[in-house]
Amino acid sequence: METANLVLIEADGTAATLWLNRAERANALGPDLVEALDAAIETALAAGARLLILRGKGRHFCTGFDLGDLEACTDGDLALRILRIEILLQKIHALPVTTVAIAQGRVLGAGADLFAACDHRLAMDGASFAFPGPAFGLILGTGRLAGLVGDGAARRLLLAGEPVNAAAAVALGLATGRGDDIAAATAAATRLDAETVAALHARTRHADDADDLAALARSVARPGLKKRIQDYRARMMKA
Repeated sequence: METANLVLIEADGTAATLWLNRAERANALGPDLVEALDAAIETALAAGARLLILRGKGRHFCTGFDLGDLEACTDGDLALRILRIEILLQKIHALPVTTVAIAQGRVLGAGADLFAACDHRLAMDGASFAFPGPAFGLILGTGRLAGLVGDGAARRLLLAGEPVNAAAAVALGLATGRGDDIAAATAAATRLDAETVAALHARTRHADDADDLAALARSVARPGLKKRIQDYRARMMKA
């Protein structure tokens, strides 16, 4: 599949829906999909979008870090890929436009972090959310998550690594609503100019990008990253 087709853009006035289009891999974030999403964001912004809606084709919104070619990767390859995802997440979190994520199916790891980086976060019926990264020593997006749900709830989600359903995600503050009704977000997007949105984002963001990136870098720099991921995947296959 060409990189250009990995994210589909549907424009409707000042709104642009960006569809992760790798359903055969449950929209897992491989390097090509990460770059395609970054490029699609830039394309939508250049076309005048004031509202970006992130969705996933197929059964699942995004199942996190793509492990499809794990055996061919080195620790360094994996570290760079993971750091690149965090940089993209920080970019989305700080965009000068309103962002909405509408999630269905499994929303795991970096996919859950992608969901959490958006302003409005809608959980479809049957959606489940989990942050399994700490199980293989990964510290990704913890500041953003704590800013949404509080330190205690973030620790429970990260330490347990167990999935929570849509209702629990709303109760925690991880999701802002149920279903796919984006009317409120659309109204806000057309009411506020880019400078105002950027200023509001800057004053209400509780993540520390530099510290989050540093914590992630330390976690991926620990020797044996690939082995930890392999061991984690083996445990999940046996479960």
